[in-house]
This record gives sequence, C-alpha cells and structure tokens, in this order.
Amino acid sequence: MFGEYCEDAIVKREPFREQHLDRLKKLKDRDILVTLGPTKCTKYLFGIFNANDENQLRDFIEKDIYWEKGIWINYEIYPWVQVF
Repeated sequence: MFGEYCEDAIVKREPFREQHLDRLKKLKDRDILVTLGPTKCTKYLFGIFNANDENQLRDFIEKDIYWEKGIWINYEIYPWVQVF
C-alpha cells in the first residue's frame, strides 16, 4: 500500500498519534500488519499488510484514525508476491 499524507501531517497528526499507534500495534500483534510508515520526506506512506483480499485491506486502512481525520489523504493498493 502506498499513500499520501496531508499538508503539515506531522503537526496535524499529533492529537491522534497515540490512538493510531495503539491500533497499529494490535494489528501487528495479530500478524495483519507487517510494516507501515512514512517516507523520509514525510509526504508519502508505505505499508505491507497480510489481508485476505483488497476489501479487507481497504477496511483496515479506512478504519484508521489517520484516514478518518484526513491525515492520510489517498492510497493505492498494489498486491505483491514475495519471491524470497
């Protein structure tokens, strides 16, 4: 999954950051989330999830407080196959 942050995301995310990170930890503990984070420029985000299908992944993304509050402003899903 690749996505984009809103303008001034670092500042705007602060009130929601703890809730966001708590949820991600739960997804990680359930082996749903492999990795997720911003690019170095903090304009984009990249994530790898274990989801059964695209609809389930969209549900994981769109129930995140960052999506609900407009911190993440768009995303695209690219299924991939791990070679090794």
